[in-house]
Amino acid sequence: MGRITTRRPVLKIALDGDTRRMPDTLAVEEPLEIRVLGVPLAVTMRTPGHDVELAAGFLVSEGVISSGSDFRTAIHCGGPGTGGAENTYNVLDVALAPGVRPPSPDLARSFYTTSSCGVCGKASIDAVETVSRHDTTIDETPVDAGLLATFPERLREGQDAFDKTGGLHAAALFDAATGELLVLREDVGRHNAVDKVVGWAVLADRLPLRGIVLQVSGRASFELVQKAAMAGIPMLAAVSAPSSLAVDLADRSGVTLVGFLRGRSMNVYTHAERVRAEVRSRHA
Repeated sequence: MGRITTRRPVLKIALDGDTRRMPDTLAVEEPLEIRVLGVPLAVTMRTPGHDVELAAGFLVSEGVISSGSDFRTAIHCGGPGTGGAENTYNVLDVALAPGVRPPSPDLARSFYTTSSCGVCGKASIDAVETVSRHDTTIDETPVDAGLLATFPERLREGQDAFDKTGGLHAAALFDAATGELLVLREDVGRHNAVDKVVGWAVLADRLPLRGIVLQVSGRASFELVQKAAMAGIPMLAAVSAPSSLAVDLADRSGVTLVGFLRGRSMNVYTHAERVRAEVRSRHA
């Protein structure tokens, strides 16, 4: 339970050196079936650990819950075919608070979600863009560009499992005003890492996440912008590029989207008014 890495023997070939057998550390990837009130909702490939946070964040991104008070309990149970006798820790059953409507059967994913895709199982194009109950446009919290530039390195410094495997994505929540690192999670799936930090906020009853920056280790995709908006996060920063669809959604949803955040430079694609920086005119 909660096994993040594993060891496997490999043949290491160096064309200009020795060829030898040696142990290698790998990131663990296992399926997690998320159930709500005993009804299967989705299967996602993830790195075990913080599964309750993952499920809570996933339910936020799907629009099932929007606050900590909507989430009641979650328990690992036996896998399919075990009759509940054997706990595989790969099935998690969530109970919602009284009065919270369970997910519609239309939300159920007809096939599993891979570690690289968070919207693969959507039944229709119309279901891809979920409407948030939190209005990020009213959050005017600014962030200093110099402070923002420190977040990627601090995220990297906190990636303990990545140092061992080189195969995990990371996401973290930073306080936009003080730069405090609130939570950091790693996973084989970038969308799972985001769900885990959002789920942390759900369990701490901190939604919506006003005045918060979501920092991710990879690119900024449509699904990550959607997850930020659903959690009421006003700013998403990525070390790599955003997609055109991610920029369009960020613009519509009031999320400040920052890409190519590396060293002392960054591109602010949407709602740049939240990023405080000295702007110098350059004349040809």
